[in-house]
Amino acid sequence: MLLSILIHPDSRLKKVCAPVDDLTDDLRLLADNMLQTMYEAPGIGLAAPQVGVLSRLIVLDCIKEEGAAPHPMAMFNPEVLAVSDETNVYDEGCLSIPEQYAEVTRPAEVEVAWIDRDGKAQKQVFDKLWATCVQHEIDHLDGKLFIDYLRPLKRQMITRKMQKLKRELARG
Repeated sequence: MLLSILIHPDSRLKKVCAPVDDLTDDLRLLADNMLQTMYEAPGIGLAAPQVGVLSRLIVLDCIKEEGAAPHPMAMFNPEVLAVSDETNVYDEGCLSIPEQYAEVTRPAEVEVAWIDRDGKAQKQVFDKLWATCVQHEIDHLDGKLFIDYLRPLKRQMITRKMQKLKRELARG
C-alpha cells in the first residue's frame, strides 16, 4: 500500500522518534509499505516520520544501476556506532523536500547497528552513497533534515518554496 509522504514544513518531521520496543507484524507491514512508497516516489531511502509514524524505522535501497537486483533494507532502531574521519560530499535530496537538492558533507564511512525485520541484531559498515543515505535517514529519526546542514539563507529559501508547494497542493 502506498503511503502519503509528508512535505516540509511539518512539525512531525522535526520530532525525535521513539524506539521500537516490540517488533510487530504491523511494523513489518509498515516497513513493506514504506519500501513500496519509496520505490514508487522514486527514492533511495524513507524514514517512518516522513509517513507520519514517529517510530525509529528506516528503509533504504541504494542500488540504482539498470538491471541490478534491488537490495531493500528495513532497519528498526538504527544507530551509528562509528564514523570515519574522511568525508564525502553528495548532492542530497529528500522525498519530503521534493525537487530541492544541496551538497551536504558527511562521514564517508559509518558503522551502523540495527534490528532487522526478523528481530535479529545486525551490524554493518556502509560507504559511498549507502553511508550518506543511512545517515540522512537516521537524521530523520532525530528530527533533522538535510537542509539543517545548510546556511540559514539557503534553508529559508527552500522552506519558502516548500510552503508555496504545499499551498498549491492544498488548492488542488
